[in-house]
Amino acid sequence: MISTAHSDAPEDALPTPIIPDLSGIALFADLDGTLAPIEATPQAVGPSASRRGLIDALIRALSGRFAVVSGRGLEDIDRVLENRVTAVAAVHGLVRRDAEGKLVSKALGGPAMASVLDAVRAFAADRVGLVIENKGSAVALHYRQFPAAGAQCRALARDLAADLALEIQEGDMVVELKISGPNKGGAVKAFMAEPPFTGYMPVFLGDDFTDESGFEAAQALGGFGVVVGARRPTAARYALSDVAATRAWLRRAVEAATS
Repeated sequence: MISTAHSDAPEDALPTPIIPDLSGIALFADLDGTLAPIEATPQAVGPSASRRGLIDALIRALSGRFAVVSGRGLEDIDRVLENRVTAVAAVHGLVRRDAEGKLVSKALGGPAMASVLDAVRAFAADRVGLVIENKGSAVALHYRQFPAAGAQCRALARDLAADLALEIQEGDMVVELKISGPNKGGAVKAFMAEPPFTGYMPVFLGDDFTDESGFEAAQALGGFGVVVGARRPTAARYALSDVAATRAWLRRAVEAATS
């Protein structure tokens, strides 16, 4: 169903996937850095007319076999995507809503996450540029606007994780503390066990370290991952250069499915 085009890229470069036949796949995609460009802060990412049209077209062409699997909170994903995508895994898989709109899993933060939030707020109080994202079952500390503080942010996360028995999730200029639970790969497996995804080949698009479990799950289920950007090493089999290339690839897939 998928093959590769000839490339003069370096030997370690991943091939670009050809346009897939949407009638045979189930599509899973990260949001930031994949469907939407990464901005200075999470709240700076908002609805987009071009993305809106693409997502609507994908959902139609895939007969609903489309899910967004993101580190963002569920309400924030719905804000950015204007409630257009029903099947969503949020907070790296800790929260999941199925294709019928039912909230099937939601991990609660509890006292440990309250302690994390207090500690992170105190840490960020005199470090202008740090952005705190409270997701309930996870707290993210973004240092994109203060990269010099990256090492300190990661050290704080290590200390808090050890004290409170939490997991650390590192990403692109962000470090996150979260409760134990499903990851993005677990979310893909759960979706694939439910209609309308069951029986189709999973394809996972993502750009960050947090997407590796999604790539691995897709491959284990007979599909593959596509990494967006130049990050290596990766479990993905194919690569697209950036958000614009990813959206163009998806548009061509929709056009092929509807022509």
